[in-house]
Parts: sequence; structure tokens; C-alpha cells
Amino acid sequence: MNKNLFLFFCFILLLFFSCKKQEENAPRKATGKTNTISVIIDDPLWNGEIGESIRNKFASPVIGLPQEEPLFTINQYPVKLMEGFMTDSRTIIVVKKENTTLFEIKKNQYASPQNVFHISGKTNGDILEIIEKNSSQIIQIIKETEIEESQRINKQSLMNSGIIRNKFKISLEVPNGYLYALQKSKFLWLKKEIISGNTSLLIYEVPINSIKNHSNIITNIIRIRDSIGNLYISGTEEDTPMITEEGYSPYLFKLKLNGKETYETKGTWELKNDFMSGPFVNYAIVDEANNRILVLEGFCYSPSKNERDLMHELEAIIKSIVILK
Repeated sequence: MNKNLFLFFCFILLLFFSCKKQEENAPRKATGKTNTISVIIDDPLWNGEIGESIRNKFASPVIGLPQEEPLFTINQYPVKLMEGFMTDSRTIIVVKKENTTLFEIKKNQYASPQNVFHISGKTNGDILEIIEKNSSQIIQIIKETEIEESQRINKQSLMNSGIIRNKFKISLEVPNGYLYALQKSKFLWLKKEIISGNTSLLIYEVPINSIKNHSNIITNIIRIRDSIGNLYISGTEEDTPMITEEGYSPYLFKLKLNGKETYETKGTWELKNDFMSGPFVNYAIVDEANNRILVLEGFCYSPSKNERDLMHELEAIIKSIVILK
């Protein structure tokens, strides 16, 4: 055999086995439904005060929804089943009674992307103390991972967002399925029809002093979103604009979005003089470089289906924003 040809075949074989070894060593792909946790804990602990504490922390009602839905869906498995399909979950909480008191977070232990939270203690009291002390951090990590996973899925099939870019000087990852329902000079309404109703995304801007220079932030955000509803969004009958539901006070949080000061408002909307209603999440971004408040709001109408994961998808879209220079 020609020497050069022989070396070429050796190279191909080496490359093949190298790639195969990399595939074998690569972590499995994490799976599971959105906002779902696998809790690995033996039945006696799960059925007692420790299980009750876990349910109270991680299955508490989601704020801003018209009906009660859990923060996360929890699937419980005994420790002896800590093998097989549940180790592919994106989020795993392992709780054991052992001689050492421990709280440890392991990234991508069995699959990727994945967070595995290990909790152990000598007594029930030790374990309860760890859960109480670290539950806020655990919840925040889970939420961030779920948002990132939804954004990864969205990137697989994005709509052409050139209109959004040109009108507002922003980049936004909006998945296919959304269509432009209404376009105005400083307002866009994108809408996606689903089996049980629809989801919507609003983008608009208002003068920076409309929120920033006033002490009562929540009142001004509600006033602005109600004025937008009065202008652009209504039911099929006359005098049915979308308004913030008066019977429930919205929740207000302050955070950073794309590095900018942002006010997050969660609550419920309704059509005035009509029966339609649902949840909304509103992000008012203080964009001082462009002398504006940039508002992105997601809301849905799905009376026959749970709305937690629909709102999660809208939140993931909004949090993909990049304000362009």
C-alpha cells in the first residue's frame, strides 16, 4: 500500500475514534417539562415536615396569576431510584438523612444543562434549617436556568424581527408563531394563537419622565398601560378597552434588564365591560441613553388552560432583549 495512503487511513481512523470518545464522554442532554423539579427523597421524610417544607417553598402559588398554580411542578422519587431517567432532569433536589450536614450545588452532574442541589443533615431540624436558609437561592437558580432553556429552544426557530429592530433599536428573540397584530409609530403588538386562546407581546416607548420623575412608580405604570389599552387593545364590543384589573393590586419589583434599571410589574388584566381577563407581566426599562422608558409587556388569554408556562415563555422572550447602540 502506498505510504501516503496508509498514513491517510490511519489519520481517518484516529479522528473517528477520537470523535466517538468525545461523544461518549459528553454529558447527556437534560430533559423535562418547563418549571419541573425532581425531588429525590425517601417517603418517610417526604410525608413529614421536611416534605411539607419543600412543598411550601417550591410549590407555592405563582404571583400575578388569576388562578392558583404552583411555582414549580414537583415529582418525588425515593433515594434508591436515583438512577435512570430522573437523573436527566434539569433540576434535581436530593435530600438525605446522613451523619454530615451539607448543602452543595453541582452543575451538570448527570446531564446538561442541570442543577443538582444536595441537602443532608443528621436530624430533621438540620435539614429544615438548610431548606429555610437556601430556598431563595435555589429558586433563583432554577428560574434562571429555565429561562435560559426556553431561550435556547426559541433560538431554534425565530421570526424575522427586523421591524422590531428598526422601530425600537433593540434585538429581541421572538419564536416563530407570533404575528404582527398592530403597528404604530411607537407601538407594536405581536400575537400568537394557541388552542386555548392566545399570547401577546407589546412593545412601546414613553417619555422618560413619565415614570422616572414620579414617586409612585406603580401608579404611573398602571396609568400608562391602561392608556395604551384604551388606545389600541379592546374587545369586539364598543367601550371594552383592556385595563389593569381593579380588584387585585399588581406586584412591583426592581431589577436589571440588559444592564439597565427596570421595573417589573405582575398582575391581571381585564376587558372593561366584558368578561375576558388574564395575567400580564410588564417591564419598564429606563433607557437614559435614548431618553425613554421602553416597555415590553406579555399577556395571555387562556381560560381553559394553566397559564404559568405561557407567561414563562413571554418572560423568556422579553429577557432576551439587547438595546442596540
